[in-house]
Formats: sequence, C-alpha cells, structure tokens
Amino acid sequence: MSTDLTTLDVAEMSRRLTAGEVSAAEVTRAHLDRIAAEDGALGAYLHVDADAALAAATAVDESRAAGVELGPLAGVPVALKDLVVTEGVPTTSGSKILEGWRPPYSATIATRLAEAGTVLLGKTNMDEFAMGSSTENSAYGVSRNPWDHDRIPGGSSGGSSSAVAGHLAPWAIGTDTGGSIRQPAAVTGLVGHKPTYGSVSRYGLIAFSSSLDQAGPMARTVLDAALMHEVIGGHDPRDSTSIDSPLFGLADAARAGAAGDLSGVRVGVVRELGGDGHTDGYDPGVLARTREAVELLASLGAEVTEVSCPSFDLALAAYYLIAPSEASSNLARYEGVRFGLRAGDDGSRDLDDVMALTREQGFGPEVKRRIILGTYALSSGYYEAYYGQAQKVRSLIAGEFAAAFAGVDVLVSPTSPTVAWPLGARVEDPISMYAADLCTLPASLAGLPAISVPSGLSEGLPVGLQVMAPALADDRCYRVAAALEAAQDAARGHRLLDELPSARSAA
Repeated sequence: MSTDLTTLDVAEMSRRLTAGEVSAAEVTRAHLDRIAAEDGALGAYLHVDADAALAAATAVDESRAAGVELGPLAGVPVALKDLVVTEGVPTTSGSKILEGWRPPYSATIATRLAEAGTVLLGKTNMDEFAMGSSTENSAYGVSRNPWDHDRIPGGSSGGSSSAVAGHLAPWAIGTDTGGSIRQPAAVTGLVGHKPTYGSVSRYGLIAFSSSLDQAGPMARTVLDAALMHEVIGGHDPRDSTSIDSPLFGLADAARAGAAGDLSGVRVGVVRELGGDGHTDGYDPGVLARTREAVELLASLGAEVTEVSCPSFDLALAAYYLIAPSEASSNLARYEGVRFGLRAGDDGSRDLDDVMALTREQGFGPEVKRRIILGTYALSSGYYEAYYGQAQKVRSLIAGEFAAAFAGVDVLVSPTSPTVAWPLGARVEDPISMYAADLCTLPASLAGLPAISVPSGLSEGLPVGLQVMAPALADDRCYRVAAALEAAQDAARGHRLLDELPSARSAA
C-alpha cells in the first residue's frame, strides 16, 4: 500500500486524503521510504528532513481529525528546487558559495504551498545558480534520469524532474530562465509549465537573470500542474515585477481539455523550431513524435497552420548575452562578507583579496564563464554592440509572437531538439549544451507562458511537445496540453510514465 502511494497523481492523492482513505503521514512516509531507497542512485535531493516532513504531515492529520476545514491539497508532499528560499531550511542554489546557509525568511511560493497544507519533503538538486541544461553544473554532484541512469535529467531543474519522474515526489517546483522547467520535463516524461512572467512571485527566489526567471510546476499530469499553478500564482506586492491580475480557471481549462474537443482552436506550428528546412540539430525521432502530436491535435478538431517567426533563429545568441549580463550583476552580492562562504579571512588579507578568494573557491566553472561573459557584454564600449543589440532582438521576438497570435491561439514546437544525452557528453562543449534550449528560449525572452507535455518516446526516451500562448493566456496551454495528454493516454492504454521501469516496480 505504502509503495503504491508514490505512483498516485496529485488529484487522486488529494481525493483519497480528503476522503480519509489514507493519511498524510502514510503518504509522506511512502515517499520518504522511496527517497531512502532510490535517491542514492538518482541524486535528486540536496536536503531531506524526514522528521520535519512527518511532523507536518501528522499536524495535517490531526487538524483533519479535529474537523478543521482544510484545503484540497493539505497533506500532499512537495519538493522545492534549491533556489526557493525556505526559512530555516538549507538553501544553496547548487553552489558551494551558499553551502550551509539557512535563510531567515521564505519565498512567497514556499509560503503559499505551506499555507495550502502541502508537506515539504526536501530541496532538489540543480545546476549552480540555475546555469545549465543538464544539472551537471551542481557543486554537489549530478542528478540522473530515471529512464536511464547514465543520462541527464535536464536542467537546471534536473533534481526536480528526477524526483517527480522517479516517484520520489508527486510534484515539484522548478524555475525557468531559458527553459529550465520545460526542457527537464521533456526529457523525463513530465509536464512542466513556465507561467507568464510576473504571474508567479519571484520574491525569495535566488536570482540568476531577473527579467527572465520564473518559477512554475513540474508534475506527472497537466491537471496536477494546473492545481499547483493556482496555489503559487497571483499578485505579490513584495515582487515589483508581479502582475496585479487575477489568476483563475487553470484547472478548469485542464479538465476541459481532457474532454478531447479542440474544435475552433487554432494551432500554429513554428517553422523555425524544427519545421520544414529548419531541422539541423534535431533528432529525427523528436521531429517524428512532434508531427504525430500535431496530427493528433488536428484529429481533435484543432485548425493547424504553419507560422514563420524568423527572429526566433536569433534567440539563442540574444539570450546568452542578456542572461549572463544580468547574472554578472545579481551574483555580485556574493562577496564573502554578509552571508555564505568566506575564504582567506585570516587577518592578513584585505577585503578585495577575501572577496576574490571567496568567489574563486565558491563559484563553479560555468558560473564564472557566464559572469565573465556578462561583464564583458556590459563593459564600456561593448554595451550597445552586444547587450543593446540583444535587447533589440528580444523586442523583435516579442513582436513576432504578437503577430503570430493575431492568427492563431497557440504555437507549438518540440520542447527540446534531442532526447536526454549521456552524462558527460556535452560538458566540454558549452555551445552544444546551450543549444539544448533552442526551442524554449523565444517564449522566455518574450515573457510568455509555455508548457511541455509528453508526446511519446524516441529511442526509448521521452519527447516533449511545447505549447506557447499569449501573455496571461496560460489556460490555453493547459487546455491544449490536457487534450493531447488524454488522447495519447487513451491510444496507448496507459500513461507514458507507466512505461518507466521504476513505476512498474512500485505499482
């Protein structure tokens, strides 16, 4: 019974908890047992506090037994990416420079999840300061893909994707700067949604690139992702970029999509993202699964057309100027004085030397690479030539999205050009690593919502379809993704994740 609980989706888990068929303590214990048994091989978590999790679950059970009115998600376990600041809980952002830091406050999304009664299992592994596409840049070791332990689980939210796909958590928070929710979701067979920029609070998220960073849900079903999104989303006065707009109807949109009727929905296939004549760098199997998914959407009543957005070809170059430039500013706060690592402070060195030694020892190679690149792009004489031009490209991309959405309701593409690659295969080739975000970068630069939903297997590994929508039209993403999910599940007779060996052994 306890093992079976780890394979439940959140909607079903919530139903059983509310009905009293199972206790929060039982659900939490089942996941903690699985973490103890499996995480040594997967490396999904950086911190797990079993005692605190069980205490929180027991408190939910006691409140429910006393007749206290609880929300539908009370007692559901959750995992947080380790850049979500959580009061009293070690939060490192995958970096040695923050090793052992216990924040004195919590991020808004952590607070909202706690207020909903969810139970924190732990903090998940990630690329250092969210800089990477494979979780191989973590200072604390790699995470592994549950489908093949010798392959990457994506990044930078690879710990979260590994935990959810490996049934070490029913769902998790990831963050997406250039695709770091969607890409790991795609290569592990999950649903991952990047919300409209500003619709989910960034307060308490350790910053990488402030104009791009966005937290969002990673889950096993579209409905589960929508349920989490409704909890964490909405205006937050503590975040100056937060949109003061109501957030509602996401779960309803997912339920409507699952009914399978997309009549009247106009779907645009982006030519520049794996379309005709733009297939270099794309796995043939990824393109085949994408075509099949689009055909399935058409069979559900969607009107499918091809859309051209030429500036999308420039997104990779623009992103890798804008994001490192913002990172070089954001990471300046790690100077070894106020918090975190302090190196060389033996009384013989001045402040500048201590700062230099702290950063040398505390930052990993990829973080240093991006700080140097960003500082150069912002330097006198180069600012307009590099950073300024990249911002102009960003405006072009936003304009082409607006033009495209004048004729279609959503845009679709592969989420990742390839399936998960072997660990170590791209470590010495940063450009190849950066290309993993080829399909996800345009929506990030424009601040638009986008979701990755499983679209089958290639070479025995998951492939994701990306669905993009206009700003604040996140419900469209959920509706179309849920329709595809339901149709594929019906056609194969089971969910894609049920083909994962660990799921079969757990069931």
